[in-house]
Amino acid sequence: MPEKPGDGAALAWESGPQANASMPPRASTAGRLTSGTRGAAAPGPAPTKANLDLPQGTLDLLILRTLALGPRHGWAITERIQQVSSAALRVKQGSLYPALHRLERQRLLRSHWGASETNRRAKYYELTRAGRARLQAETALWHRLAAAVGQVLEEG
Repeated sequence: MPEKPGDGAALAWESGPQANASMPPRASTAGRLTSGTRGAAAPGPAPTKANLDLPQGTLDLLILRTLALGPRHGWAITERIQQVSSAALRVKQGSLYPALHRLERQRLLRSHWGASETNRRAKYYELTRAGRARLQAETALWHRLAAAVGQVLEEG
């Protein structure tokens, strides 16, 4: 997904009993991912947390996929991503809302105000027809990328 440089997202990729550390990260825009099990690219002992560059547009893809299930407010989007990833991915609020606004400007999402589960005023986001088309296209590209990387990693 085209983005401006500097539109990076902050996502945390957590390791531990709830996270599957053997799986590659599934999230972010051109952002950083924090992992408790992956080493940094620099030589030497692996730190307890490493920042990894992620493919541009990945946070947008996760948002679009989450909203394919129906309208949600921002907090519910972050909760769903965390839940589906078995708590391995955590989207920071400072990354989520700029991404939502960017997707809305691109007319991939539309929003409306409503009451949340706790009866508070919340802005709900939903996919547009263009958003559904982008989700389909980006999902196909992501699967092709993952398959290609997998082939290289499995080559013996």
